[in-house]
Amino acid sequence: MASPITRVARWALLLAMLALPMAAGAAEMQRGGAAIIAVSGDPGHLNPAISTAGPLHAVAGSIFNGLIALDEAGNPVPDLAESWEVTPDGLRVAFRLRPGVIWHDGQPFTAEDVRVTFIEVLLRFHARARTGLAPAVEAVETDGPLGIVFRLRRPHPALLRQLDVTEAPILPAHLFTGTDPSTNPANQRPVGTGPFRFESYRRDDAVVLTRNPSYFKPDLPRLDRLVFRVVPDASTQVNALLAGEVDMLARVSAADADRLRGRGMSLVETRSAPGGSNCIMTVAFNLDRPVPGQQALRDAFALGLDRARMLELVAFNQGRVAEAPIASGIVWAHAPGALAAWRPDIAEANRRLDAAGLARGADGLRASLDLLLFPAFSRWAEIMRQQLAPLGIALRVQTLDPAAFAQAVFTRRAFDLALVSYCNGTDPEIGVRRMIHSSAIGNVPFSNAAGYRNLEVDALFDRAASLQDEAARGEAYRAAQSILARDLPYWWLIETDFAAAWRGSFADFAPWTGQVAERAGRRD
Repeated sequence: MASPITRVARWALLLAMLALPMAAGAAEMQRGGAAIIAVSGDPGHLNPAISTAGPLHAVAGSIFNGLIALDEAGNPVPDLAESWEVTPDGLRVAFRLRPGVIWHDGQPFTAEDVRVTFIEVLLRFHARARTGLAPAVEAVETDGPLGIVFRLRRPHPALLRQLDVTEAPILPAHLFTGTDPSTNPANQRPVGTGPFRFESYRRDDAVVLTRNPSYFKPDLPRLDRLVFRVVPDASTQVNALLAGEVDMLARVSAADADRLRGRGMSLVETRSAPGGSNCIMTVAFNLDRPVPGQQALRDAFALGLDRARMLELVAFNQGRVAEAPIASGIVWAHAPGALAAWRPDIAEANRRLDAAGLARGADGLRASLDLLLFPAFSRWAEIMRQQLAPLGIALRVQTLDPAAFAQAVFTRRAFDLALVSYCNGTDPEIGVRRMIHSSAIGNVPFSNAAGYRNLEVDALFDRAASLQDEAARGEAYRAAQSILARDLPYWWLIETDFAAAWRGSFADFAPWTGQVAERAGRRD
């Protein structure tokens, strides 16, 4: 079997042969050519409205659009919607859609596409939309062919920032109306409105997209072709970039970034990525499993794992130790020091395990637990295994692609522990509620993996969601975090930052958004 680098090189040669001749464009940028983007895992399918998995969104964000887009600062700007109006009471938000937009299969885009996407798909299957948006939405109604109205039960301050291609990709009604979105054939051969159209998908190898010649944004995209290559190993990705076998890496470690500096590469740091923003690497405990001494085990994880060492050895100081269940990037809702009581203390962890009756067996083990994770997270699992060994806790590590992971964790509930990068978004209603609120328990990927139920926390999140005053909302969220820090349905490890890199012969990649290559082009 060919090595990953050899296979990448073969694709690079093939693309060079397929690329169309390039004509001069505006201001250094040229039109045409292809870009190869390395992704860390196979997407499993290409419907970003039914999953929040990062590898899926890294690819599918270039196929679809949201009603709005978010700029680099996280501010809403027009996308499929050209304008919107919010009533003073915040209970009615009306959007005017762009005229003349067409789907990749030639069908016209209308308000019915938006209505069907929300009612039949997003509010039922997208973890963050179902939990963070659905409770606030009373109705989504069409107002003529190019008007869409959200009628809300209560004000929802996060609404606009929850309508981009990551949080609310719009699907074609003519392919999804009345179907089961989880098994729809369009998941494998997607039809969107985005800058690139689907061409082919080879599992564990590559997804190939081609330029959408009917894109509604003039002169975009500039590239003729995108290839998303599945390269799970980070070192292999960097070597391929240095060898010119791939053109862009959506994420590189701080150590690898140092290798790339001064080598003709562009580097951009951001807290956002195609799968979401303000992400925290998190251990989810399956509270539905009758594990003896489970609370003591959760305490032992909090006392036994040295997160500062994880930050140094695994994240290469690209981020920060999580201080609270809500990421520090959401400053007004963050609770600094909420997790401060949980510092590494092996002796105290062993004492609590002894008190809970979790005695060591003849093999020295107190417990053996399965840990499910994506292949790209293997280094996290290895250091967790090392740090838990003095407590007599063994981990049986299982690496799964996003689709298999979602089935095991959120459908079959067949796990003890799951390692998840939970992205909080720009508001707790976008990415935190779905992992905390009891209404988010169910067969929806990347929702409440723990199966956590606490009526007081539910009430605090509901109160925060109903308020328009940011200070009052923050107070409610901080109260909820103090309870979460006691109950420990999850253990929050590291807030991860992102760094992206691409060859200097390219410009204008946007690694903070799902539409990473909408404006990208070649300089040479």
